[in-house]
Amino acid sequence: MSLTEELEEFISRFPVYQYAFVTPEQIHFNDSVVEICKRECPHYNTSWACYPAVGKVSKSRARCLKYDGALVFSTVTKLDNPDSRRDRLETKTQHEKLTGIVADQMTGMGLRPYILTSDYCTNCLRCGFPQEYCRHPEVLYPCIESNGIVMSDLLEFCKMDNYMSDDLSLWFSIIFFEDPASIKEHFNG
Repeated sequence: MSLTEELEEFISRFPVYQYAFVTPEQIHFNDSVVEICKRECPHYNTSWACYPAVGKVSKSRARCLKYDGALVFSTVTKLDNPDSRRDRLETKTQHEKLTGIVADQMTGMGLRPYILTSDYCTNCLRCGFPQEYCRHPEVLYPCIESNGIVMSDLLEFCKMDNYMSDDLSLWFSIIFFEDPASIKEHFNG
């Protein structure tokens, strides 16, 4: 069984909505994504998972390009109350737990994962950034967009949904992985 088949078999046990395997070179990075964060995100400069704590886009890109492959996946949950921020954030918590399970499986396969997820970190009621170190680095998953990744381009490339409806909560993760056996030939798009 190939690496991708083994991972596909594993994630099929969970409520993963869509997924794709890509090489890091197929992911577009752009400083303008972080500029949108600066202008529009209320969590800008307030979280270890967001910009500027994650570093410049050029460094994020270089870090991601060191990996051999990436698994991009999404989960979707129907919301009983689409206007409830609390309900929407609960679905993010569920998504991130699943992300951790998938990353643990990859670690068990020797793939050394690096995880990025949707939106800001919700592990603590108040992030200690920048005065205190992260209290839970083991479950701190930096925000995809704060790393400068153009998610709309990636989702289009992967033929994955970007939006469904207001009563559905759609979350994304990208798990980059390093394979000591260098398996890039499995991920040629």
